Amino acid sequence: MTERKVAIVTGSATGVGAATALLLAGRGYNLVINYSRSEAEALTSQAACQTAGADTLLVRADVADDAACRAMVQATVARWGRVDALVNNAGITSFAGSSNWDALDAQTFQHILGVNTVGAFQMVRACVPHLKTSASGSIVNVSSIAGALGIGSSVPYVASKGAINAMTLHLARALAPEIRVNAVCPGLITSRWFVDGIGQEGYEKVKSVYERTTPLARACTPEDVAEAVVWLVDGARTVTGELVLLDSGMHLGGKVPVPGRS
Repeated sequence: MTERKVAIVTGSATGVGAATALLLAGRGYNLVINYSRSEAEALTSQAACQTAGADTLLVRADVADDAACRAMVQATVARWGRVDALVNNAGITSFAGSSNWDALDAQTFQHILGVNTVGAFQMVRACVPHLKTSASGSIVNVSSIAGALGIGSSVPYVASKGAINAMTLHLARALAPEIRVNAVCPGLITSRWFVDGIGQEGYEKVKSVYERTTPLARACTPEDVAEAVVWLVDGARTVTGELVLLDSGMHLGGKVPVPGRS
């Protein structure tokens, strides 16, 4: 068994997942780099983690496939003999809004739930026996402000993240004291994921409104989210069952005028 801790980060080819894997590599973790389609980006993420000192395992797997989840965990244990942390980051959406009913059929709904919610559960189920034997077992679910405020790119996405938040609370109780379970709920993230979904022009408009109306007046970078995830994984020893809102204060309802400030 390796002395370095081991983390599985799903969807770690790009964005938040890649940033999280790289930070964990720098904290002394070996990493499973998981992807479903973006092989070139996954190889880049893997190389960055190796440069940071980590041993890595590259695994192509769709987390909606239970057999693929189990195989990924089995390969991890075969390689290093342990799993200390699981970051459920893999996620998809349909940028359909809330009223484009023709784009929100049952198949789309089930596909989004299959990856975002069922996939996260399947990874948890496969990892739990190994996380329980770690001295510091931790699960962090990358959720969204969509699940906390009921807003987002589409109804199924909102529903999937609301379910993740509820599941986080349940698992925090069920898996204590051996495993801590938390979630991060970012607002707008400056990543390719949003640009690919709504186009550069649409993204710039959303970002402008977000930065004008949130108290901290800034969107998250993938690195901002990764910092919170890594704190929950590798620190926060008395924290479990938390839904950490990374939304620049969006949940407060917008900016409030401060006397003496223009």
